[in-house]
Amino acid sequence: MSRLHLESHAVERIGWLRAAVLGANDGIISTASLVLGVASAAASRSDILLTGIAGLVAGAMSMAAGEYVSVSSQLDTEHADIARETRELSTDQAFEMEELAQIYVSRGLEVDLAREIAKQLMAKDALGAHARDELGISAITTARPIQAALASASTFSVGAAAPLLLVTASPVNALIPVVSVGSLMFLAVLGAIGAKAGGAGLLKPTLRVTFWGAFAMALTAGIGAMFGKAI
Repeated sequence: MSRLHLESHAVERIGWLRAAVLGANDGIISTASLVLGVASAAASRSDILLTGIAGLVAGAMSMAAGEYVSVSSQLDTEHADIARETRELSTDQAFEMEELAQIYVSRGLEVDLAREIAKQLMAKDALGAHARDELGISAITTARPIQAALASASTFSVGAAAPLLLVTASPVNALIPVVSVGSLMFLAVLGAIGAKAGGAGLLKPTLRVTFWGAFAMALTAGIGAMFGKAI
């Protein structure tokens, strides 16, 4: 007796995973950088917290709007391609069948077999076959603007809250090292979680996100210290 083998692939999570990791990563880096920049300018804890909270709110709204607009543009392109393919199928189905068959030939099938597969697939769902194999559009990878916007905004807020918690928990005289080290640890954990959820190795993504986070925070802290002394 044959059994249906169901598999779960990381690509099924690529839409929300990309937006979620980007949002949390940006939340930690941008807020920690803001906090360190203001702290390096010898600001008070209340000023540092106010700056961080303002950065959290502004960043979350910016991430949501940016993701929604960019993913909506992708969705508009997908709809335009689907509409064009629908028109082509209605005017010259024989050409479209041969076009689909040639795609399968390029992937290694013999011509006769490719044409038979194209014929059977188009008999069941011609538009779906062309959308998937010619345009690369499927239910798994299709653009979802609202999902991307909500994922980015919510994860940005969670990420941005982490440096703010470090600000409230650390002594004033140790605020900069505590926020720096703590934020880098959060970034390392985030990189590992994102790699694990995406089915990738842990080391490279973790080192990548930690390195760029450290670079951004060091640069902002240096600018804050320089302008703090000048002002």
